[in-house]
Amino acid sequence: MAAGSRSEGPPMSDVLLVMTTLPEAEAAEALARRLIEAKLAACVNVLPAMMSVYPWKGAVECGREHLLLIKTRRETWPALRERIAREHPYELPEIIALPVADGLPAYLDWVREESRGP
Repeated sequence: MAAGSRSEGPPMSDVLLVMTTLPEAEAAEALARRLIEAKLAACVNVLPAMMSVYPWKGAVECGREHLLLIKTRRETWPALRERIAREHPYELPEIIALPVADGLPAYLDWVREESRGP
């Protein structure tokens, strides 16, 4: 490769991996189902309880939370973010989106098809 040139990888996918945490398994599963039913997500993985440690209002908090891994499209992200924020039990919920750089093309196509929004 010539000096100064760079390798072009695959184009960035329009699929996102969104993460949020909820305090109870039942609430996490209920939110996951509502996101799927609303076509805001193609798949939501609800991970078992984990310990989260974070500063909040001058104190260090520790609590058990359930992580949701939500697969969606970039175009659906604003509606998904708004829905999670509206229905979330926390005053300040973690709602972050990470771009999916690459993946199995057929799976990414499935995510796109299943998360077209309402």
